[in-house]
Amino acid sequence: MTELLKIGEVARSSGCSVETIRHYEKLGLLTPPKRGDNGYRYYTPNAVEQLGFIRHGRELGLDLHTIHELLNLTSHPDAECRQVDAIASQHLQRIEARITALQALAQELRTVISQCRGGSIRECRIVEALFETHAPRENSA
Repeated sequence: MTELLKIGEVARSSGCSVETIRHYEKLGLLTPPKRGDNGYRYYTPNAVEQLGFIRHGRELGLDLHTIHELLNLTSHPDAECRQVDAIASQHLQRIEARITALQALAQELRTVISQCRGGSIRECRIVEALFETHAPRENSA
């Protein structure tokens, strides 16, 4: 018989808060736990593994929808991993684009900082640069 764990035990084992576990459960990311006669949730050790997967995915910057998609794919362990590969490749492209944008932002800040002459706020090149009008950026949302 599989050992069942209460939500507090799952939280300690996974490093996730009880609230996070309930949230992931509501979103369908976790296998629904069994309910005892007392109303308590009882999870299998697999829930701790699923939470580890979710946490690692979040650390890699994956959104919950993508993590859900990947978890669904793991339920077919003998299937080809082309879909997983495609998801990871697309995510990598987004990360690399963000890195490029952040590098450009860092260079802009370096330039402005190097132009700072000290003195008063009124004469501060950094503040002046922030007040300069730039063409609006396209909305990425």
